[in-house]
Amino acid sequence: MTAILVTGASSGLGEALALAYAAPGVRLFLSGRDGGRLAAVAEACRGKGAEAAGRVIDVADRAAMDAWIADCLQIAPLDLVIANAGISAGTGGAGGESAEQARAVFAVNLDGVLNTVLPVIETMRRRRRGQIVLMASLAGFRGFPSAPSYCASKAAVRVWGEGLRGWLAADGVVVTVICPGFVRSRMTARNDFPMPFLMTAEAAAARMKRGIDAGRARIAYPWPMALAVTLLSALPPDWTDRWLRRLPAKQ
Repeated sequence: MTAILVTGASSGLGEALALAYAAPGVRLFLSGRDGGRLAAVAEACRGKGAEAAGRVIDVADRAAMDAWIADCLQIAPLDLVIANAGISAGTGGAGGESAEQARAVFAVNLDGVLNTVLPVIETMRRRRRGQIVLMASLAGFRGFPSAPSYCASKAAVRVWGEGLRGWLAADGVVVTVICPGFVRSRMTARNDFPMPFLMTAEAAAARMKRGIDAGRARIAYPWPMALAVTLLSALPPDWTDRWLRRLPAKQ
């Protein structure tokens, strides 16, 4: 039986990924912060033939994550760990981005990923198998004035994942970094600006699953936006700052 752990599974991409992997012969360990939605996702996964259990947990709580992952490993060795949980915030609120907001973004988006991945690395290395998936973002290729902490947190996840992939390859552990664009979810529902190439979470999950199953190093989509941010990141900041400051602030 394949054992898969997914954080942030109570909505959005985490929910869509859990449902995409739900099938007979699959055991899913799911976490989220909304107990009602998480229970519904776990039930839907069981309806597709998977074994699924949910745990209400904050990924920023290191001790709680250590305990949960230890419990999961007691049940089954983890074959696939998807560090998906994240929050979005920007400078669109009153007064811009506060210190508390910036720290909260890093606590979930970066520390939460560390708390998900670090407890499983040595187990996977000993088994000489397993796959780790880190959810970054196309926003992590360039710091945008509309969401500085969000961009920085996702950039850190992307670069850390790229380094992990090279380090762990010799131990038989695969690392995949996902860099999505705009996906329809509770997170993007608050955006009051145009979102180019907006896609459903189900379509995004299908694309991600294909890349994960193929062991790809990076899954960046949609390709026009991936190309645009790659080119933008290559330009000198002095050339692009004035234009980027005109972009609408993220709520």
